[in-house]
Amino acid sequence: MKRVRRLAYASLGLAVPAAAVIYGLLPASAATAGPITGLGGKCIDVAGASSANGTAVQLYDCNGSSAQQWSIGNPDGSIRALGKCMDVASGSTTNGAKIQLYDCNATGAQKWTVSNGALVNTGSGKCLDATGKSSANGTRLQIWTCTNTANQTWTVPGGTTPTTPATSAPSGKNLDDPAKKEVAMEIVSAAENSSLDWRAQFSYIEDIGDGRGYTAGIIGFCSGTGDMLELVQAYTNTKPSNVLAKYLPALRTVNGTDSHSGLDPNFTKDWKTAAADPVFQAAQEAERDRVYFNPSVADGKADGVRALGQFAYYDASVMHGYEGMRAIRSRALAKAKPPSQGGDEKVWLNAFLDERVVEMKKEEAHSDTSRVDTAQRVFLNNGNFDLNTPLDFKVYGDPYHIG
Repeated sequence: MKRVRRLAYASLGLAVPAAAVIYGLLPASAATAGPITGLGGKCIDVAGASSANGTAVQLYDCNGSSAQQWSIGNPDGSIRALGKCMDVASGSTTNGAKIQLYDCNATGAQKWTVSNGALVNTGSGKCLDATGKSSANGTRLQIWTCTNTANQTWTVPGGTTPTTPATSAPSGKNLDDPAKKEVAMEIVSAAENSSLDWRAQFSYIEDIGDGRGYTAGIIGFCSGTGDMLELVQAYTNTKPSNVLAKYLPALRTVNGTDSHSGLDPNFTKDWKTAAADPVFQAAQEAERDRVYFNPSVADGKADGVRALGQFAYYDASVMHGYEGMRAIRSRALAKAKPPSQGGDEKVWLNAFLDERVVEMKKEEAHSDTSRVDTAQRVFLNNGNFDLNTPLDFKVYGDPYHIG
């Protein structure tokens, strides 16, 4: 039986140990010691070869000293020199936060992954960066939004830079980038239809007993909420002689209710017939984008969140309607601020997801919150703000992989 959104489930024991979930960027493998070189062929260096906490980490001419010997690929994700760890000062996640040497403490501020030449701090999702794109001796290192530029490109010990698949590179692309959008559709389909194959859902239709009448199509258009009516009207505007046009009066009548009046007994059969029509498929995609995807992504961009945050807005719109998503956002504003208002992106998205969970639990049919808990929150906790693949996650206890 399909698992679709709004369908209630018994407890499935969804808490997944972190070690059991693989997501986002892959860690460097076996520990190796040696210099790390970057812009201008300079080496990452501990200022004054001092091991004191708070000592600046900088660029400097390579000289083979112990201050430039870094152990990378440690099991805890740290990068070490002089017995201490490369650390983001104060555990900050903001652009420009300085890099220092500090006692190793296994926090996110000291965890790093290697991806196509970038060293990504997993606590912030940002890249190790030479300030001001300068290669001058003494240039302080910092974290900054990943840009794939030369001042964020590093060669690690061994003379080459281990890489993960190209799809894992920090892209900085928004959710409306075609590849990102495809990932978004697959994640939503996992929650809506227990399948990553969202294109197989054009013909889906079922009353799942949530008080919204029939739920159908690639995004769960509902006969009781108006979006199914708008979809069939748009289809009819483009192709007047279609098999669903005759149901427009009934769809107007049942809007706002869970009634099937005027739809049964043939509506589901006719929906499936229409779903084979490329014109109807195009109408479903266009209405999905117009009503849910485009405004959600636009709001995410305006709030200064990256692809993951834009997806969080979109997924909330799918379940609660666009205005419902906006209401969730309004409540989150009482607890945090988005990056566009000077807030921290991770703090803001956690606040938004917290309010999303509160909203979901208001209805029994929404009470399984795994599409947040073991999917979006997993990506967020890993610092995967760009929603980079590969992604491994669970919804309703079922595992999914997007490569």
